[in-house]
Amino acid sequence: SILFQVWMVGSSNYGTISTGLWLLCNRTCTQLPVSSRDEASLKAVQAFMILSIIFSVVALVLFIIQLFTLEKGKRFYMTGAVMLVCWMCVLIAVSIYTARFTGSVAFSTNPHHGYCFILAWICFCFSFIIGILYLVLRKK
Repeated sequence: SILFQVWMVGSSNYGTISTGLWLLCNRTCTQLPVSSRDEASLKAVQAFMILSIIFSVVALVLFIIQLFTLEKGKRFYMTGAVMLVCWMCVLIAVSIYTARFTGSVAFSTNPHHGYCFILAWICFCFSFIIGILYLVLRKK
């Protein structure tokens, strides 16, 4: 579970501290301490990231179904639309996280982005590209 908790990373007297969407980890992981002011924002980020995962799985299933049921020359409109909804969920989640939570890691100094944060922005780009490709893709 520590591998998926690297949205922000900082240094402390005890080593490296990383925070994710749910946990704060250094040697052990504990629930992420969140102020009441930031709690709604964090819940929104969590919800939209979970929705993006669900929509990407739905898009994969739709793609497989449409691949074998559509006639030649038909477009993957449903798959593209679902991928663009996934893209919107990633956009909302990562934008909220960027606005509210970057630049600070509890109990640490020298905060910087972790690989999960960077991967989320990469997923944002690829889900948009894939969504557009599905909308214009023709079955050959």
